[in-house]
Amino acid sequence: MGMGEIAADIRSLFEQLDAAERDARLLVTDLSDEEGARRITPDSWSVAECFDHLAVANRVYLAAMRGPAAEAVTQGKLRQHDAVPGLIGAWFVKAMEPPVRTYLKMKSPQKIRPRQSPPLSRAHEDFAASQNDVRSFLNLYSGLDLTLVRFPNPFISGVRFSLAIGLHVIIAHERRHLWQAWQLRRAMTER
Repeated sequence: MGMGEIAADIRSLFEQLDAAERDARLLVTDLSDEEGARRITPDSWSVAECFDHLAVANRVYLAAMRGPAAEAVTQGKLRQHDAVPGLIGAWFVKAMEPPVRTYLKMKSPQKIRPRQSPPLSRAHEDFAASQNDVRSFLNLYSGLDLTLVRFPNPFISGVRFSLAIGLHVIIAHERRHLWQAWQLRRAMTER
């Protein structure tokens, strides 16, 4: 399937990645490394830490997804369904979406906690590179039945998600922390 023939559900995933990247570029416009590293409160993250967290989380998720996707290629599990999460997957994706609800606030697992005070320019570059990794994965595996191929969730032991859920979680998680970073940036200007 060429890019002109790309399925609507896959195109939507690409468009959502593009929208997150545009939002991220706008977020860092005219923001210095010093401002990007500033925390509003001692226990909050900075804008740079939000980007760093997303870059690391995207890579960890993709690492868990690659093996099952490659195996599915060898097994010929070709696309038969749209890449959408089912009922439970949709609930999980929705829980990731902004605005962050305090009753659904989750503490980040240790392996994806951001580095403390990374330079904003570097953290943003790492995020953009992780976006390219997600796009590459999607380009490579969009011909698979992403709803049927399962991978072990790298953060919840014993839980397996479909690749479709994984891709939707990545994008919702990006929106969540971009929203958080915007809240931080706005709070800086109000001080």
